[in-house]
Amino acid sequence: MSTDAALRSDVDPSEPKTARPAKLLRPPARPAPGAALHSISGATAVLLGLVAIGALIHEPVLIPPLAASAALVHSAPTLPLAQPRSVIIGHLLGSAVGFGVLAAVGSSAWAAAVAAGITLAGNIAARTPHSPACATAVVIVLQTPDPVRFLPLLLGAAVLLVLTGYAASRMRRGAPRYPAYWW
Repeated sequence: MSTDAALRSDVDPSEPKTARPAKLLRPPARPAPGAALHSISGATAVLLGLVAIGALIHEPVLIPPLAASAALVHSAPTLPLAQPRSVIIGHLLGSAVGFGVLAAVGSSAWAAAVAAGITLAGNIAARTPHSPACATAVVIVLQTPDPVRFLPLLLGAAVLLVLTGYAASRMRRGAPRYPAYWW
């Protein structure tokens, strides 16, 4: 039996592999308007908060990968990609790879692509799947930020995303609880 068949509950393991064609996956159901508004509001609020923090300290705190992380945390809170371990460790791993590649070969689109691939491999190995972390590595290689200023802001922003996801999931009755697991 194939791995994907083993994961599906509608497959009888005693049936031969060729007994029926594989089912096509369907997109998720459209969320209820209240749930969609809740997710959108939570993600937008935390992103506006990052912009406000950046304005106060005169540093760019909102970077594109964090917007992607906010979208995952607030709209798909039960996915492994949205869990605190993946968000925080994923971005830290992506930043380590980004700064490492930057130090080793310099800033170029080629180096950024390699950094994204290495970050993906590292996140898979560390069991911290978080695709926006690959973009963090790319941003670092292409933008060459000062690590002393960038890393604390990235860590703080990632923690803030997780905390707002936690708070938002408890504000709306019936919302999926975030996180599904902490570590």
